[in-house]
Amino acid sequence: MTTRGPVGHVIVVVPARDEEDLLARCLTSVVAAASQLSGPTAHVVVVLDDCLDRTPEIARSFPVDVHEIAARSVGAARAYGVAVGLAAGAAPLSRTWIACTDADSEVPPHWLTSQLSRADAGADVVVGTVRPDPQDLTEDQLATWSATRVQGRPNGHVHGANLGVRADAYVRAGGFPHRPEHEDVDLVRLLAQDRRHVVVASDEADVLTSGRRYGRTPSGYAGYLRAALG
Repeated sequence: MTTRGPVGHVIVVVPARDEEDLLARCLTSVVAAASQLSGPTAHVVVVLDDCLDRTPEIARSFPVDVHEIAARSVGAARAYGVAVGLAAGAAPLSRTWIACTDADSEVPPHWLTSQLSRADAGADVVVGTVRPDPQDLTEDQLATWSATRVQGRPNGHVHGANLGVRADAYVRAGGFPHRPEHEDVDLVRLLAQDRRHVVVASDEADVLTSGRRYGRTPSGYAGYLRAALG
């Protein structure tokens, strides 16, 4: 990798739709991860997409920037959050990092510092791993899932719950498509096709995510778990 200069600002984007049961856990972890940054500033943007439960109330109880839309599209919600963050212009695009997770997920304290260490070494995209919440799985299901993972050998699967991208690369690729699912996969595919971009897979900052088998999108991670674990 070639060094492109240190990241000076991080935009964290969290889309949410009717996540009153899990959002507090998510935002507690994101705020904690942002507090671990030394030097770079952070702007946490939560995008509430057509919520009908207590998700807005919970989001506004945290020190984050909350916005509401009615797109019913995780791609549109992620793109909106990034646009809000970029509009602030806190740092040049080449020194701005976009980190994405989901409202049903919990990031580790070193989530952002791990991504930035790779960004500062030259990465334009960091594809992170996720693991299902063991409380949502039976012992057999957890054993089946665990058999698919080898520590230190990230599978490179794209998850919006654990994804980072440099802002200038994001803009060149056209950003997240306004799709109801797989917007994360589409963006990384476009970035990987451009040889100017360095894509790195990492399992250093594994993100805990809901093990539910029916999620907010027809497939996504919930669909994967349903097919793999029953």
